[in-house]
Amino acid sequence: MDKADVVWMMASTVLVWLMCVPGLALFYGGLARQRHVLSVMSQTLCTCALAIFLWFLFGYSLVFTPGTGLLGGIDHLGLAGLYRADATDNLPLWGSMPELLFALFQATFAAITCGLITGSIAERARFGAVLCFTGIWFALGYLPIAHMVWAEDGWLHLRGALDFAGGTVVHISAGVAGLVAAFVIGPRLGHGRLPMPPHNLPMNLTGAALLWIGWFGFNGGSALAANAQAVLALANTLLAAVCGVLAWAGAERLLKGKASLLGATSGAIAGLVGITPAAGLVAPSSALLIGALAAWAVFYGVNGLKRLIGIDDAFDVFGIHAVGGIVGALLTGVFYSASLGGPGPAGLSALLSQTWRQVEAILISMIWAALAAGIAAYLANRLIGLKASDEQETQGLDQIDHGETAYPT
Repeated sequence: MDKADVVWMMASTVLVWLMCVPGLALFYGGLARQRHVLSVMSQTLCTCALAIFLWFLFGYSLVFTPGTGLLGGIDHLGLAGLYRADATDNLPLWGSMPELLFALFQATFAAITCGLITGSIAERARFGAVLCFTGIWFALGYLPIAHMVWAEDGWLHLRGALDFAGGTVVHISAGVAGLVAAFVIGPRLGHGRLPMPPHNLPMNLTGAALLWIGWFGFNGGSALAANAQAVLALANTLLAAVCGVLAWAGAERLLKGKASLLGATSGAIAGLVGITPAAGLVAPSSALLIGALAAWAVFYGVNGLKRLIGIDDAFDVFGIHAVGGIVGALLTGVFYSASLGGPGPAGLSALLSQTWRQVEAILISMIWAALAAGIAAYLANRLIGLKASDEQETQGLDQIDHGETAYPT
């Protein structure tokens, strides 16, 4: 056990949880309309909490215990075998840290993935149904995808797919699941006819800033040690995000005449999403390109592509996370090549081969996440009823589901 690695991974775990609460809660809360703010924040908080709970019941074991290519084993259900009552240092290790700490770190990834999905169905999904959907999708969607990509015996991992910190496991799967859930639940009342602007952009920016800070632990911690790869991941995280801000602001200024704060904030998140699968695997110069290209792709995703699809993805979870994750995962295969400054094998053949492995992982993760989301949304709708009535939506889910208001008069 290396004490420096333990301290870094403990700090990274806290940083990723900062992304969930308060980061994502404030980010989504600022995007919501005033009468739905607490509903959105409550769903974010409680889905993250539910994911952590389920992770420790059975999630960790089914992802990281050796099993089949699709799912892990059951030896560590309830974290069995990962701790001692006397809290001595004689604990099972994962690399140079206690395996319990690795389980804690990975728990926060499961939480942020489930929390992200709530943004797609915000402002019309009932609280209990969202939790029901989350529990089912967590079991059917997140756990198999995480095992396939990250576990040593996972099918996609053995095929050579690269995902340093969660481009496929977190962002693509959450974006696709959110889009399917939004399709099943249907649009918000007045979607396409009435303006639905964010109620508080300073709150949104505050949440984005906390997400950005937490992302250093998200990407840097994925090195699983306090080492040079962690430093590279931190550098690439910062560089990709700032390029995302500038690329989005430039595109908006050119095409719309004004660069908005919401756009610059979205550009930062797009750059962060894009660099996630590549953070510890590419050169800093590549991170600059990935951040810019991801921002431009997401700019199209939340404008042209969203209108083309026609589904009310309230907070653009698919447009930002799925589109940005796809671009990042593909570019990971490209810039991993030693010919472009990465640690992988050099040559065009190796570059094309790795990129094809990335395509495989993207397509399989998208299909799996979509099917699991369809099943979860169908069951949640039948068991509880996903969508609020028109009257409830008009009154506001803050009052309907929680009996509270964010801004008492």
